[in-house]
Amino acid sequence: MDLLRSLPIGLYLEQPVTWLHRIDPRVKLVWLTSILLTPILANAVWRVALVGLLVGLTVLARIPLRVWRQQMGWLLLLALLVSGLILIMPDGIAAIQQSRLPTPAAIASLEPAPETLPSLPQPTGYRYTLIDWGWLQITQQSLQLAVRVGTLLFTIIYGTNLFLLTTAPEEITAGIEDLMQPLRWFKLPVTEIALTLTLALRFIPLVLEEVQNLIRSVRTRAINWRKLGLRKAFQIWIMVAERLLENLLLRAEQMASAMQVRGFTSPNQHRVQWHQLRLRWWDWAVLLLLGLFWWGRLTVGGTF
Repeated sequence: MDLLRSLPIGLYLEQPVTWLHRIDPRVKLVWLTSILLTPILANAVWRVALVGLLVGLTVLARIPLRVWRQQMGWLLLLALLVSGLILIMPDGIAAIQQSRLPTPAAIASLEPAPETLPSLPQPTGYRYTLIDWGWLQITQQSLQLAVRVGTLLFTIIYGTNLFLLTTAPEEITAGIEDLMQPLRWFKLPVTEIALTLTLALRFIPLVLEEVQNLIRSVRTRAINWRKLGLRKAFQIWIMVAERLLENLLLRAEQMASAMQVRGFTSPNQHRVQWHQLRLRWWDWAVLLLLGLFWWGRLTVGGTF
């Protein structure tokens, strides 16, 4: 079980270098924020279009199939599963129906109903209940809710992962630090926040590696889980979790020692410019496309 390959969430793809890699990280951050914000109060057409946009960007960027095939497959399966559960669930609280009959005097004063009633055509083709097969009932509200939740789940997870896949951690922190410069007026530690984010992004592969090593060590011992029972199996996994925490704290201590040996005292005194942030002509073109993106949101996706 190789978690670094089977679960490449949050990992940076160094090779091949696609056109998404060459875009300025600040531009990609603005695009990611827009993709995550536009589904708010949007209709189903726009939400499905966002899913198609993310899939289209992945294909057009020529990201290797081995990188996103399994990842997108599991995510699509999860989104379809959640949408299917919401689709068949009741769309609201069942209302108690009670018959309200008129009084006997009012019934006696009514004229007798004709034997055959005229069949009037429906004014529109709208139906609230789309499918009614006994226990399976799908309504307009449940269908809309299923589409909203499924597409939102896919957009948030895969959009963020595509950004992390094509942007180096140093570029992300440099872009965030540059965009957060106005916060220095409020005396916020922008550089410290950027350094913390860099270390956190660098720590993700270490966490996956430690989890992978512990799972392999448990498998090599050939434990018979059926004979252990639920209580002893739970105790073993508690011990594994404790060992994982100890290893992660040890890795963090090693990282701190390495920074201390290199004479690191504070982010402001030891700043290394890994990437020179400069907007090029293709970055401006992508920003112009962002304007068209928001125009499409307001025209196609509905008003806020």
